[in-house]
Amino acid sequence: MSQPSAIHLTPDELTLEQIRAVAHGARVELQPEQKETADRSRDTLLRVLNEGAAVYGVNTGFGPLKSTVIPLEKCLELQENLVRSHAVGLGEPLPKEVVRAAMLLVAASHLRGFSGVDSALATELIRRLNEDQIPAVPSRGSLGASGDLAPLAHLALALLEDGVQLKEKEGLSLINGTHVHTGAAALAVLEAERLAKVADIACAMHVEAMLCSAKPFQDRVHALRPHPHQQASARNIARLVEGSAIIQSHANCGEVQDAYSIRCAPQVHGAARQAIEHLRDVVQIEVNSVTDNPLVIKDEVISAGHFHGEPVALALDYAKIGIAELASISERRSERCLNQATNRGLPPFLTKDPGLNSGMMICQYTAAALVSENKVLAHPSSVDSLTTGANQEDHVSMAMNAALHTRQVLTNTRLVLAIELAIAAQALDCRRELQPDEPGAGVRAAWKAVRAQIPPLDRDRSLSDEIQGLDLDPVLHAVAEEVGELE
Repeated sequence: MSQPSAIHLTPDELTLEQIRAVAHGARVELQPEQKETADRSRDTLLRVLNEGAAVYGVNTGFGPLKSTVIPLEKCLELQENLVRSHAVGLGEPLPKEVVRAAMLLVAASHLRGFSGVDSALATELIRRLNEDQIPAVPSRGSLGASGDLAPLAHLALALLEDGVQLKEKEGLSLINGTHVHTGAAALAVLEAERLAKVADIACAMHVEAMLCSAKPFQDRVHALRPHPHQQASARNIARLVEGSAIIQSHANCGEVQDAYSIRCAPQVHGAARQAIEHLRDVVQIEVNSVTDNPLVIKDEVISAGHFHGEPVALALDYAKIGIAELASISERRSERCLNQATNRGLPPFLTKDPGLNSGMMICQYTAAALVSENKVLAHPSSVDSLTTGANQEDHVSMAMNAALHTRQVLTNTRLVLAIELAIAAQALDCRRELQPDEPGAGVRAAWKAVRAQIPPLDRDRSLSDEIQGLDLDPVLHAVAEEVGELE
């Protein structure tokens, strides 16, 4: 996946595609006027402090200790203590790409000029991104309210350990925000959109291999139930099989209608796309928001609750259910293709010598295991809340759990779709031996792209590494070159 060499950071117009670029190594360039905006908010905070006002987390304690006044000479020590005490994350480290995304979002938030910190922290974070100095951040510990406290504290701890001295409120501004689970969500959206296209390709390959009808994908059918995402999926499948000699060869066969996993694919894929687009809409707002606390607005410092991750948590839960459905219906198509009772004349398990060879039998078993795991992970994290902070933080979003589960659902779904592509390619090989007709240009391109990575299965071999390593991008690119970019 090629990425631009650099992005010009405009904090109020940050896109998910820019976040992905930075997550995968693109440089970030900062404009001088953006620094000035942050510096002005710092001046306002210092003026309010000098007037003797109590500002949460700056000259008071935190959480249930909010009413404990901290002497001015201890305020810098307070910020350092905050970072060290909150860095209690556990578990395996977050993927580097998620940490990079979070660092970018923290910097962008500070540069919007409502955090009361100057541009120095953002400049330092961007320098570290550009030099690829990315700390290890444990993945467990965030409740998704009061921000992603534990993981962000580990990010901030890396600054302290490298000798960065925090000024008033800077520790709090580093750890109060939705940046980690939002960064993970931004990357999840883009991967989910990619998998939705792959699902349409895999379905189209099965339409051809199992002698299914293309009529359910016609525009005039979906005009009667005009959900836009359903229509887009149907158009993709129709475009992929367009011109198919295989489909023409059985136009007058006795089959009245196909199974739901084929005939209803646009309805299921479309509903999944709808959930994914909702996540995109929510995350696009979130990445251009200020989720710090307290906020510096004009001449006032206000304690609020923008760090609460409920908007993203709910959207992640909805999206992961949709993504899991892409895997669920994919596994059903794979099973039908392997089953001699439903695959319309193809050999059992797509092997030439069944009995001696098991063919692709166990591929479906693996897909079933992954789909089953997705069902557990799709349970909504956002319906859970455990009170923390001596009942001060009495409702939390669990958005980080939602993000972690969504990432695993995406991984599982990618593998299930890779299994389906491998099975569909083998099925098309078997169909070609039975009849010489060619599939549609889009399906043919996808078939060849899969075959460039996974050779035909002439006799039993382990397919584990080949399926695990199947790169979906060449499949998408081959299809786009043949029939245009899919919707």
